[in-house]
Amino acid sequence: MKTPTLLFLFLSPLAAFGAAAAPSNAKLAIAATNPLPFARASQTIELSAKDLAPLNEKDFAKVHITDAAGKEVLTQAVDTDFDAFHLPDMVIFQADFAAGESKKFTANVGAKQTFTKEQYQAFGRFVRERFDDFAWENDRIAHRTYGKGLETWQGEPLTSSTIDIWSKRTPRMVINDWYLADDYHVDHGEGADFYSAGATRGNGGSGLWAADKLWVSKNFVASRVLANGPVRVLFELDYEAFDVNGVKATETKRISLDGGQNLDHYVSTYKPATPTALTVGVGLKKVAGATKDLNTARGILTLSEKVEKNQGMQGIALVVDPRALDQAAEDNTNHLLLVKAGADNTVSYWAGFYWEKSGQFTDYASFKTYVDQFAQGLTAPVSVKVTAE
Repeated sequence: MKTPTLLFLFLSPLAAFGAAAAPSNAKLAIAATNPLPFARASQTIELSAKDLAPLNEKDFAKVHITDAAGKEVLTQAVDTDFDAFHLPDMVIFQADFAAGESKKFTANVGAKQTFTKEQYQAFGRFVRERFDDFAWENDRIAHRTYGKGLETWQGEPLTSSTIDIWSKRTPRMVINDWYLADDYHVDHGEGADFYSAGATRGNGGSGLWAADKLWVSKNFVASRVLANGPVRVLFELDYEAFDVNGVKATETKRISLDGGQNLDHYVSTYKPATPTALTVGVGLKKVAGATKDLNTARGILTLSEKVEKNQGMQGIALVVDPRALDQAAEDNTNHLLLVKAGADNTVSYWAGFYWEKSGQFTDYASFKTYVDQFAQGLTAPVSVKVTAE
């Protein structure tokens, strides 16, 4: 009796994956419109499982998107819920839009998607060989944050849940090569790690605000990758319980970064030992002589500051939901935006940067315009209508 049971369990994932499903000849028509009066590049369009159902295909890695001219569009199947079989539940692709522009696309089923290294616009991984770093990047920016191993490294121990910056001036994915060469504090033509995040919040690290103080976790203790390019990298980090004015709380931070963007999306979920309303402080490291601009109506904080080692200037940004914004604050090392967590103790925000040597923006003013338009886009996303053909 045991052998048939084991065989059934072995075959069940294949059945759930739809291996026996008949090939589909169905197509979907996708109409996408930019509702805002300015151009928007690299806009990510998401198609849910419900949108894709008429294709009668359970393996979303077989979904292909073509534009109005019939040209194949770079498409990625994404697992957003980390279910038991890690099956994708969404398909994403990107398009550029002029002000008020509408575009049409077609979705159909074909061979399973495969990608070349050159097609990747986003990537991330756990870096055990570097004392448990987690590093991630897209074609414009790169980051890392620190795992448990770094806390006890005798060479340079660091306890911090900061978000570090790696300054890139190439659209190429560089994380693996930079770690391989192990000389990433020197610019060899593609950029380098010039930023000292230390125990600050760096570029978008967070904590809980209580008794007029920011309480922060130690290094992350577990990580899991949900999606890894070519369009989006999506992963989660777990942090052990830390003290918040006498109450213990854990955190899970979900981080995503899409190709073509200078801002990461962070979703932090806290679990306090005692039920209580939470205020989250998200921060940017203080740098001497920085120019600071705050726009509470948009929920935006930006800084213009010098890059270390005389490497020019950079712009740093935070974007939060202005409806949840409580106030701006600061401590000895960070500029902060204090945000009220939702009823589920979750807060969503965006953070990122640009480096002037990347050539991505002409100056800090143009970066501020980008951030302002990005914030407007959060409340007015590209509208998408999907119909079966």
